[in-house]
Amino acid sequence: MKTLIVYTYPNHKSLNYAFLQEVMKGCQENPAIDEIQLLDLYEEEFDPRLIFHEHKRRRDMYRDPQLEKYRQQLTWADQIVFVYPIWWGRPPAMLLGYIDQLFASNFAYRDTKGLFPEGLLKGKSVVCVSTMKGPTKYPLLWLNNAHKILMKRALFSFVGMKKVKFFEFGNMESKKGQQQRKLNKVYQYFRKVAY
Repeated sequence: MKTLIVYTYPNHKSLNYAFLQEVMKGCQENPAIDEIQLLDLYEEEFDPRLIFHEHKRRRDMYRDPQLEKYRQQLTWADQIVFVYPIWWGRPPAMLLGYIDQLFASNFAYRDTKGLFPEGLLKGKSVVCVSTMKGPTKYPLLWLNNAHKILMKRALFSFVGMKKVKFFEFGNMESKKGQQQRKLNKVYQYFRKVAY
């Protein structure tokens, strides 16, 4: 199994970075994972802005040469892992900008004459590891599970990725947040997960 890890947090001395390290450690110890690539969007200085004009059209985004490296990573991966915080009930703008540009028509999906498009990223599995300041149940009880619906239904399912796992960790700024237990949970998952 080939694993692409997309990390979206600007600080390498943070709890999010600690989660990234546990994901990496678990993957490196997992005999089912042959290769790992890490994409740190902030370190990469990825530009999340969508820019369109008469020479750069949205319908041609799937062949934008500036995004070719990232398309190759997504094509290469069997498993894609996203590590990010939940801010205002959703992923950071940096990650959403990556998604807007990479999950483009004619690369991630193809329009059909039917009700739904054809997902072109079929067969890949996805794991989202996200942290938040608020309680773990906050997205479910207060936001009607908007984060998971956005990621699973509106994005991953749309492009053909059906196997999706979420780790949503709340209370991460609390002394009672059980951070070490949650870090270990992520490590154990990636140490054992098979494609």
